[in-house]
Amino acid sequence: MNIILLGPPGAGKGTQAQLLVQERDMIQLSTGDMLREAKDSGTEMGKIVADVMARGELVTDEIVIGLIREKLDGERKGGFIFDGFPRTLAQADALAELLAEKGESLDAVIEMRVDDETLVKRIVNRAEEARAAGKPVRADDNADSVRIRLMEYYKKTAPLIGYYHAKGQLKSIDGLGAIDEVRGAIHKLLG
Repeated sequence: MNIILLGPPGAGKGTQAQLLVQERDMIQLSTGDMLREAKDSGTEMGKIVADVMARGELVTDEIVIGLIREKLDGERKGGFIFDGFPRTLAQADALAELLAEKGESLDAVIEMRVDDETLVKRIVNRAEEARAAGKPVRADDNADSVRIRLMEYYKKTAPLIGYYHAKGQLKSIDGLGAIDEVRGAIHKLLG
């Protein structure tokens, strides 16, 4: 089974992906994790990624697709969870082409719907709790930065909702419930 978890920053995609990894033996393909892993790998692709990141530039779609291609060529286990990818319509098209090339398909695109203001409060509270516990906090986990990240999501990623709806692949759930409630909704959708 191959799925995409779609939703704004802080919607809980990473948390739910980890639960699917544990419960369904799926492989989480988080672009951020893949880029960090590639950068540290010493491979040819890793050297390219490290160079781009060292210059402070954004990694191209071609590089990200190349990293995903490497993962799809590896072990399949219970399928793949695309977490944080695709982020744009061009990336969605590139992913569709890659999956078709590999004889794979998407089984579901799960949109985790959230209310913006509740989401901002959730992220800010999480940051305050982490700070109080002496844990590291992302520099952009503050109300103003979260709103900027949400605007970027709406400009670039939210169009994917219509894209996957038109393909008949979109399924939506309430992403603001407790972790176990959201987990249950995802399992119900996946069967």
